[in-house]
Amino acid sequence: MTHHPDDPFWEKHPDGVDHSEPDPPTGDSGAEGAYDEDAIWREIIENYGDRPTLGDSPLVEPVETERPPVAPVESEPIAPRNLFDTSHLDSMNSEASWEDEGHFVPPEPPPLPRLDPRRKLAWGGLFGAPVLLLLAVVFGWIYPTWLVAMLVAAFVGGFVYLVATMPGGRHDDWSGDDGAVV
Repeated sequence: MTHHPDDPFWEKHPDGVDHSEPDPPTGDSGAEGAYDEDAIWREIIENYGDRPTLGDSPLVEPVETERPPVAPVESEPIAPRNLFDTSHLDSMNSEASWEDEGHFVPPEPPPLPRLDPRRKLAWGGLFGAPVLLLLAVVFGWIYPTWLVAMLVAAFVGGFVYLVATMPGGRHDDWSGDDGAVV
């Protein structure tokens, strides 16, 4: 709730803050210190949307300070540059050229390892069977039941074979070669 300057509250509390101790509760629900809630809500509704002005409070006095005038800064106008002008690139070029840089050329990678024919067949079953079944669904093809059973068996068999033939060594073994070559 706001207090107006004519209110006796300002005579007791010139700084606008009530520093007195609150009265202890008496246990009486409606007697002392009761606020008229309807009046408070009416005041809120009546003042809804009002903006306070700076001169309303007697505690705040506007302080006028003089600021020195700001002198305008003189600057040279920026000359428009031609989009196709490459003269600013000449300062970037030095005596060394890109051919003199000695680029790193990586060695030829080793050939891919040759797969065992059984592994090739397992990879074909793992990826080929779902692709053929997906094509049948997309284009509305109807496969015989024995072919669908064979495709499912190829998928499951390929997966089982690849998992069963995985290397069993630990991957965190350090062989002393970290791969860095200087």
